[in-house]
Amino acid sequence: MKTDIIFYRLFQEFPDIFFELIGNPPESASLYQFSSVEIKQTAFRIDGVFLPTQGNENPIYFVEVQFQADGEIYSRLIAEICLYLRQNQPLNDWGAVVLYPNRNVDTGNIKHYREMFTSGRVRRIYLDELGEGASLPIGIATAKLVIATDDIAIVQARELIDRTKSEISSPPKQQQLLQFIETILAYKFPAMSREEIEQMFSLSELKQTRFYQEAFQEGVEQGIEQGIEQGKLKAVPAMLAAGLTVEQVAQALDLSVEEVRQVTQSQP
Repeated sequence: MKTDIIFYRLFQEFPDIFFELIGNPPESASLYQFSSVEIKQTAFRIDGVFLPTQGNENPIYFVEVQFQADGEIYSRLIAEICLYLRQNQPLNDWGAVVLYPNRNVDTGNIKHYREMFTSGRVRRIYLDELGEGASLPIGIATAKLVIATDDIAIVQARELIDRTKSEISSPPKQQQLLQFIETILAYKFPAMSREEIEQMFSLSELKQTRFYQEAFQEGVEQGIEQGIEQGKLKAVPAMLAAGLTVEQVAQALDLSVEEVRQVTQSQP
């Protein structure tokens, strides 16, 4: 699994971690939606974008995860951002964050873009300079686990698992974070099976608890409900094409009239 995919999933599932990394209140995450954005008619793709939810004036944040040396990273990143701004014409201001494991990987030349760095519009974060894991918020400590050497990762993972059990009060979020830690360990120790990782870090015992089983079942049920909802929405265009009115489609699919109208508006 590529490192940028791990961080994409991290920010998607735990957007509050990103805002902790840049020094903002983690509650800011509730004002954003995170996704990967492809720039039309180019081969460019921005790793991740935090887009403010409709109606708020917070800045857009472009996120780039860079774990390999790339002398052209800043010319590419600025070009991607400028194309995005031209194509989408957002009203919100913007900032960019480049996430590195350490300074040695940061080989890009900022000569033509220095004003963006001095102003703070483009920021660089080096994971190895964030401090010791035990003193960091649990989310940032989890992000740092990705860059830990194998022997240190084992110790840090056990500490994170213990902290997750004691510090995270929400059962679904606790389960979600433990699963993510397990994913990082699977990435760092590819020769080990999931079962071996679970036994090594006592995760197998956790999965036998009533709390875990109930939380897992809750997640399954939510996934089924979301799948049913998506299926209903996909049926809307065909039913409208067959001559049914918006009101008839809404009644047949047990949707609101507004939901049906939103589907029609999103069709090209």
